[in-house]
Amino acid sequence: MKVMIAGAGSVGTAIAEDLGAKGHDVVVLERDERLVEKLNKKTSARFVTCDACEVASLQQAGAGEVDVMVAATGDDEDNLVISLLAKQEFAVPRVIARVNNSKNQWLFNESWGVDISVSTPQQLTALVEEAVSVGSLVRLLQFEHGAAGLVEVTLAATSPAIGNSIAELNFPREATIVAAIRDGRLIVPRGDTVLLESDEVLVLVTEEAEARVTAVLIGDS
Repeated sequence: MKVMIAGAGSVGTAIAEDLGAKGHDVVVLERDERLVEKLNKKTSARFVTCDACEVASLQQAGAGEVDVMVAATGDDEDNLVISLLAKQEFAVPRVIARVNNSKNQWLFNESWGVDISVSTPQQLTALVEEAVSVGSLVRLLQFEHGAAGLVEVTLAATSPAIGNSIAELNFPREATIVAAIRDGRLIVPRGDTVLLESDEVLVLVTEEAEARVTAVLIGDS
């Protein structure tokens, strides 16, 4: 797989090294020529001096031949521009963008060419909430243009789902339980799996079905 990463900061460099170690063809674009020279000597990844916000530079770097573009700079405006150019000018099949400021999350969507957005602040918030929240829905991941995501619910004693098998739950078609964690053990759910108090239930769900999932696992507010 050919991957192009815009931004040779700690995030972009780490992604490049991980993907390179797994055998993928990776190139990292960076404006700072000195940083490019330094990283080419220091790491096994391939770094190229390039302004990823310019069409001509992206074309010269081979953006039209990549399978995935990762906009991983520390600037949200740059990441949006890079994503839009990658999708509209070079028809890159998958564009992944880093969100530095969670307040800008709403911009990172299909209109800007973003297939998947990754917000570290939001992920950290979700992990904190997941650690302390019982009886509430916590969003862990969001993808597919924001239309679907992975959510987690730790079942409280008042959950209407307790004591019922998954097959007995009135779950919407647009949602599915993908895993449950009980006493530190991962449970791959089946139709006859019975949910218990304190189970951590992971659900893949569309945005429209979240309210119904909440009603089934938590109860009507």
